[in-house]
Amino acid sequence: MTRERAVGVPGLLWLPAALAAGLLVLPVVALLVRADWRSLPADITTPSALDALWLSLSTSVVATVVCLVLGVPLAVVLARAHGWPADLLRALVTLPLVLPPTVGGIALLYLLGRRGLVGQTLDTWFGISIPFTTTAVVIAQAFVAMPFLVLSVEGALRTAGTRFDVVAASLGAGRWTVLSRITLPLVMPGLVSGTVLSFARALGEFGATALFAGNSPGVTQTMPLAIYSAFNGAGVTQGTAVALSLLLVFAAVAVLLAARAWRPGRAA
Repeated sequence: MTRERAVGVPGLLWLPAALAAGLLVLPVVALLVRADWRSLPADITTPSALDALWLSLSTSVVATVVCLVLGVPLAVVLARAHGWPADLLRALVTLPLVLPPTVGGIALLYLLGRRGLVGQTLDTWFGISIPFTTTAVVIAQAFVAMPFLVLSVEGALRTAGTRFDVVAASLGAGRWTVLSRITLPLVMPGLVSGTVLSFARALGEFGATALFAGNSPGVTQTMPLAIYSAFNGAGVTQGTAVALSLLLVFAAVAVLLAARAWRPGRAA
């Protein structure tokens, strides 16, 4: 009992912890109270709401796949690299987490817009225009979501260390064999958590999508954009906006609980 008391929570921490929990939880409670539960099924099954829901889910899945394909190699490079170039790259990878999403949208426009750094070449030589398309939604979502995956996997790789990789290499395993059979299985919890967090972030992306992809119903209007349009007097009703907000909350809670609950060898 004495040992348990020694590692318990100090009494002075309970009040600020309760205030912090209230700051994070009470806005969601207010949303639950505000919802019209009788009209909720009708609100979330209107054509515009279903279009926004399907677009959000499908683009978030594609953006998460992009994060996996590109983010895992980047995480491995960052975990194994040393020196100031690696530190600079790590800072740049983290940048989307601290930048306002609207800044990310502007940056994507200047990169891939019709007169952008790369977009001008795509438009002139290949006739490809990315802004204000569904592809732009996926790119914007991947831009803001990838840091979650990269940082999760890199942290897991650094925690796991390289001792097992070294042993496998000394026994004759090639680099790809070490990566696929030793390294990635060891960091699977971090990989799964990063994947789920990336999906959740992509699902809730708003700012970069609004500037880079626009707000066209059925093409680029995701759930966050439909909610914004509703509260500005366009598109779906405010009742649908509240219903979609709750749907986003439930989806985010579900995926975050799944990420926390999933552990290799976790007891039932």
